[in-house]
Amino acid sequence: MKSLVRTLFWVLLVIAGIGSWMLFGHGTDFSGSHKYFILSQADAQAGKPGEAMEGKSLLKQPWMLDLLISVSGNQGKIKAGKYEIVQGQSLWSVARMLKNGRQAEIKLVINRIRTKEDFAHLIASKFSKDSLQVLAYLNNPDSLKQWGVDTGTVFTTIIQDTYLFYWNSSLNKIFQRLFDAKNQFWNKNNRLAKAAEMGFKPETVYILASIVDEETNYDSDKFKIASVYINRLHKEMPLQACPTIKFAMRDFTITRIYEKYLSNPSPYNTYKFKGLPPGPICTPSPKTIDIVLDAPKTDYLFFVAKSDFSGYHHFSSNYKEHDAYAKEYQKALDIYMAKKAKTH
Repeated sequence: MKSLVRTLFWVLLVIAGIGSWMLFGHGTDFSGSHKYFILSQADAQAGKPGEAMEGKSLLKQPWMLDLLISVSGNQGKIKAGKYEIVQGQSLWSVARMLKNGRQAEIKLVINRIRTKEDFAHLIASKFSKDSLQVLAYLNNPDSLKQWGVDTGTVFTTIIQDTYLFYWNSSLNKIFQRLFDAKNQFWNKNNRLAKAAEMGFKPETVYILASIVDEETNYDSDKFKIASVYINRLHKEMPLQACPTIKFAMRDFTITRIYEKYLSNPSPYNTYKFKGLPPGPICTPSPKTIDIVLDAPKTDYLFFVAKSDFSGYHHFSSNYKEHDAYAKEYQKALDIYMAKKAKTH
């Protein structure tokens, strides 16, 4: 009898040891430093995340994760979301992470975005949203009213930066974070005062910066280009900004603006309509926004690309001088296009 009890004791001890090793030991099944796993709402409600992880090379014993969750009475407490599983993590740790909803942070990196469709695609690629849902939000005046913008100016709430969110963040939470960051941006470095001194609202500066950002990559030219557009606005001249034609036509591959393009009825056609377009044509860099705010006072009213295709521009205060530079550039461009046509 004593021998049987002793044997049973050792068997139970071994089972307990194995169980403890399986629960608290190395439970992951991949060699990298970490892996991400998205637990859907349906799988979370079913309370069987291990079953959802089967075949994904995440855990050695995914079935035991479900057993642990069931035995601990936490089946109805699992939260959907995106989770980061660290190499060497135990099943016990994974179970606690799922129960507490400790999700992985998502980095939303916003650089230059031109269209709502591009932004919707970016959000859909990072969050539990589809692009149509995001587009519906961006095109709904009622959704945007709380941020003080409309369907045309919605991008003015977006400052290029890297933002941290959770996978299941709502669109309202995403925009609240962007809205707060926008306010923080404008409240720094005397930006609001600079805009007011120019007679502009922050949204006006943002829209203008979006055009300047699309004109050139050279900061030295951006200052002068900004001064040209500011002068034109003050003189109530049409901006005649080529990037707005590309935006109006939704074709950003255009390298030459032809006369036929200038009749486009879009309100973004600044050849046809005076003043700024109804919204930004991209999300400009913070640096370009500051360049507009610090634009020098000049008498420039015209600019055209240099004929050496360096990317820099000639600036003029009168049309005669500008016309000469423009013809020089057009001639060089015609020669270049002719040579290019011969090689194809």
